[in-house]
Amino acid sequence: MKNIFYSLGLVSMFCLMAATFPVHGGYHVGDTAEDFKLMNVSGDYVSLSDYKDVNGYVVVFTCNHCPYAVMYEDRLIELHAKTAELGFPIVAIQPNDPEVKPADSFSEMQIRHKEKGFPFVYLLDEGQKVYPKFGATKTPHVFILDKQRKVRYIGAIDDNARDASAVTQNYVLDAIDAIQNGKDPDPATTKAIGCSIKVKK
Repeated sequence: MKNIFYSLGLVSMFCLMAATFPVHGGYHVGDTAEDFKLMNVSGDYVSLSDYKDVNGYVVVFTCNHCPYAVMYEDRLIELHAKTAELGFPIVAIQPNDPEVKPADSFSEMQIRHKEKGFPFVYLLDEGQKVYPKFGATKTPHVFILDKQRKVRYIGAIDDNARDASAVTQNYVLDAIDAIQNGKDPDPATTKAIGCSIKVKK
């Protein structure tokens, strides 16, 4: 009987860890992210090194079509107003293959950017070369980097994907606050909730 309870305990612990710490390739907390050069909806190419006098970056993999990404659009706009003031601008990247999801094509990105008035860059991961390096699996999926591009947080934006009014913890703002106070974010990883990134089969 003890063995049964012990086994159940291990299974429960594993499930809890799996729900809290997403398993993915790419960067982990503590790794240093490579810079990249991607096209913005303006037609200009943007790199992290283009940002001067910043304290870090909030890299968000998101898109046009995913219902979860759409639910977070207004929250991202509000979030950028706060994080940019703290020196952590949002850098939004669309990682889906447009041939698989035409709604996420570059022209549709331009339309969505204009409709919503995004105050942050909206970049296309053409050829899907950047998102695998980060290990992004969902839209939205957040990676907070410090000034040296060291990964400090990976996961969700907040603790309620479906209802902004029911959010009790904003993981992004909490992580930035920790970084600015010389601490490690806690939690440093959470489970990203959203649609899977679309690639050709």
